[in-house]
Amino acid sequence: MSTKTISIETFRTWLADGQELAVLDIRQPEEVGYASPLFATNLPAAKVKGDIGRFVPRPVTRTVLLDGGDGQAQRLASELAAQGRGQVFAVEGGIPAWTAQGEPESLPTFDIPGRDFTLAVRDERNTPVISAEELKALKDKGEDVIVIDTRTVEEFARDHVPDAIGIPGAELLLRFKDVVPSEKTKVVVSCAGIPRAILGAQTLIDAGIANDVSYLDDGTKGWTRAGLQLETGKTRTYDEPSDAARDFARVHLSRLTRDDSFPEIDLSTARSWAADADRTTYLLDVRTPEEFAAGHLPDTLSSEGGQLLGVTYRTIAVRGARVVLIDDRLGVRARTVAHWLQRRGFEIAILLADFDREELSRVA
Repeated sequence: MSTKTISIETFRTWLADGQELAVLDIRQPEEVGYASPLFATNLPAAKVKGDIGRFVPRPVTRTVLLDGGDGQAQRLASELAAQGRGQVFAVEGGIPAWTAQGEPESLPTFDIPGRDFTLAVRDERNTPVISAEELKALKDKGEDVIVIDTRTVEEFARDHVPDAIGIPGAELLLRFKDVVPSEKTKVVVSCAGIPRAILGAQTLIDAGIANDVSYLDDGTKGWTRAGLQLETGKTRTYDEPSDAARDFARVHLSRLTRDDSFPEIDLSTARSWAADADRTTYLLDVRTPEEFAAGHLPDTLSSEGGQLLGVTYRTIAVRGARVVLIDDRLGVRARTVAHWLQRRGFEIAILLADFDREELSRVA
């Protein structure tokens, strides 16, 4: 047996030993669907050699590849070893062998599924909920109600509840006052299902927003299941926040994060952490993709804050890594994301930058 292959039993042991570990599901995205059974990072086999450095920055990090049972993982592990990644291993039998071990709920996972985490938040906080039928009735009566869709702009453009406004989850506090100027407006937070909607609604509630806030039960899925039609296109999305919106966000962020404590580091510290030979550190810019493209700190990754909250495993492939969240000087997005990620066991630090003064890289 090749030394680049490990058994299911060894893999189970590694998942539980508390040491740094990267897990990559190398099947095609259409096979993986929303998430790998392990809630591992999906990096298709054809992209592994070219992109592994983005997801697993340190070549010495213990890394596990799982394929569809076709032997691609073992081949790639050997090829990566020849390139200096000697701690890459394939699991015997891949994903089929893993899922054959039992029902999905009985198997360990690499990351905490976002749905499980947010349902726990909902149950703990009793997050208010509204059904599609109830929301439609309010709209039909002409009630003062607004739907905020917390998915990415691309997802929002694909389909959304009619008249909704697209504001990705980490942007909620920063953009809120501009889109909801009245405290009497009922606010309904939506997504495709419920995870991002629950966190979005609970963020607003915990921040002390005066409005009546709830989440839409099962989001756009619940809307169509009720026999209602969705709207398409970038009909209404966020704009640059006004000064009033920034002041509002600053006040309510302090309420949301009053019990939080995260180290705030400078750029030189972040770079020294990233260069640490003994520990993995991710430098993640949680601003909007447009802001990142316009200018960002060198050697950082764009990881839109709302997505990082909902599908952390798509960016953070190394369990046990340090995570530095990068934002502008106001820090609303970074601190909102940190507030929730810390509760999922991540070690978080904050880096706030003056992007008008720093020497920046740009996306061509």
